[in-house]
Amino acid sequence: MENSNNNYRWYVLRAISGKEQKVKEYIEAACQNAGLDEYVSQVLIPTEKVVQLRGTKKTIKEKPLLPGYVLVEANLCDECYPRLRNVPNVLGFLSVTKDMKPAPVRPADINKLFGKIEEVEELSQLEEAYLVGEKVKVIEGPFNGFTGTIEEVQADKKKLKVIVVIFDRQTPLELAFNQVEKE
Repeated sequence: MENSNNNYRWYVLRAISGKEQKVKEYIEAACQNAGLDEYVSQVLIPTEKVVQLRGTKKTIKEKPLLPGYVLVEANLCDECYPRLRNVPNVLGFLSVTKDMKPAPVRPADINKLFGKIEEVEELSQLEEAYLVGEKVKVIEGPFNGFTGTIEEVQADKKKLKVIVVIFDRQTPLELAFNQVEKE
């Protein structure tokens, strides 16, 4: 995820909420037109896919995972810093060091964020597949191997309420999307 050049680090720009895409477009335009491309390798806006129900129709919409923030992988030298800082709709860098220079994000935090993004995309794909009344098999957790019927889909929590029969009694379980599979 990091550029092969060791001088490139990830930084977080604070942007006016709702203007993240514009900030990304301004930076990409500056990379093409003003020679900023030798300092900036990537500009990302972490997003997540959200499934919304409108009547009986499902629509998938992308929304920012971190509203008001734009990730930039850059070699932040004295020439690059003010140009990024002065992009329209940018409020500044998220963190600064004692000498008031932008502080890069720790690689562990970036890896965790990219892992979170991949997990959200994976769960969003699974979210579309489950409907109330369908039969599913539990594939993870203490009820591994049990079969049940979906009673409720909690899209916002990425969970399902599944009724399984244990000792001839119907028992409700709350399970994450990745803990079950269709039968």
